[in-house]
Amino acid sequence: MIYGIGSLITALANNFGMLFIGWSIIEGIGAALVIPAIAALSAINYTGRDRAIAYAMLGGGVAGAAAAAGPLIGGWVTIQFSWQWVFAAETLLIVALILPLTSTIKDLPVQPSTSRFDLVGVVLSATSMGTVVLALVSASTWGLLEPLNPPFQIAGFSPTIPIVLAGLGIGWAFISWERHVRDSGRQPLLGIDLFSLSSLRAGLVSQTVLYFIIAGSFFVLPLYLQTVLDLDAFESGIRMLPMSISLFVMALAGSRLALRFSPLVMIRSGLISACFGLLLLIGSITPQVSGILFASAMTVIGIGVGLAISQIGNVNLSSVDDSRSNEVGGLQGTAQNLGSSLGVALAGTVLFIGLATTFTSSVLSNDNIDAAAQQSIADAAASGVQIVTLTQAQEALINAGVSESDAAEIVREYSVSKLQSLRAGLGIVFIIGLIGIPLTRGLPKRPLAEASQQTQDSSSN
Repeated sequence: MIYGIGSLITALANNFGMLFIGWSIIEGIGAALVIPAIAALSAINYTGRDRAIAYAMLGGGVAGAAAAAGPLIGGWVTIQFSWQWVFAAETLLIVALILPLTSTIKDLPVQPSTSRFDLVGVVLSATSMGTVVLALVSASTWGLLEPLNPPFQIAGFSPTIPIVLAGLGIGWAFISWERHVRDSGRQPLLGIDLFSLSSLRAGLVSQTVLYFIIAGSFFVLPLYLQTVLDLDAFESGIRMLPMSISLFVMALAGSRLALRFSPLVMIRSGLISACFGLLLLIGSITPQVSGILFASAMTVIGIGVGLAISQIGNVNLSSVDDSRSNEVGGLQGTAQNLGSSLGVALAGTVLFIGLATTFTSSVLSNDNIDAAAQQSIADAAASGVQIVTLTQAQEALINAGVSESDAAEIVREYSVSKLQSLRAGLGIVFIIGLIGIPLTRGLPKRPLAEASQQTQDSSSN
């Protein structure tokens, strides 16, 4: 219901403030309430192989379906009508379909808590993650080390890294506070003992990396498709469809493959495949797209992510008993959101800072551009460079009084620099994917169905 209210406010938004409240705050609160509950309800409503399929659907199948349908439907509706209609449709779907169907879900009676709600833990955790994500998202504007256009400077440097460190410090304070709450006999917001489970740690890290890959790729690709290839939102959605469809199919197939292969094998194989697909994708970022190479790269990434992500829910929730599934669901939601936020933030930071640096250097070293025009471009790029089409860049330069010959040279340098920065944005996604491969070593080395059966046999004996 809360998410639906946020969607309605977003659909009716006529200014940024209303959009921010509806989409960023109210919809965010609704999603934060729903995600842990879905994990707990799945554990209650399904058992055995059906539960593994449900976890695969929640972990990857639903995400794949949304990724497949979102760019196409959203792009078409935006072009034909308005972006507000997308959120209006969300509201209608929630009211007409989702809420009525909730009556068919089996639930457990709520046990009233005898402990005071851990409000301090909520504030500390939200402040920690919010601070880190805000700094990283803003790094492309503020600058990573050298200041671009920050609200303030610290000893002549950008505030990005100090604010990230401050956020991590608040995170450490959150962990310490949760231990204090636990030791005092009260109910903590998060059971810190969960982090001692190697399979859960590896599952959450893998989930973070996978959503980093999804979000980072889906941030860079529309910029390439719309500002280099001049495609509209709907056409861009069609070009991205192979990744979404293959992700959806492999997420569903993963529940069957899990009967024969261990989560370690499947998730590690998925990450390796996704990284290989990213290499192909980087190679396909050219002024004129190679349709076969681009589609192949998108398909390979989708296969890898879908294969790996189909196992995440089962790994994480199988690490604990059903009574703690809501806690693990909350951690899964946190890992998903953190991975998505960091994917956009780091890919965007590398892309925009790389573009500003490369473009400025290229213009200043081009002897065919007038010195006054060179300095003007360098001064303008000091506060960042926007991603626009070459036509828009040409028009902006002519309107600013730059000669046609200088404008042509500047646009040529901008085109080359933009392609390099787009590849760099995907490059950081590739690097994080590689880093995630060895971090999977804590995952179960046997199929979960086999391990579960052995546990039941030993219990019966």
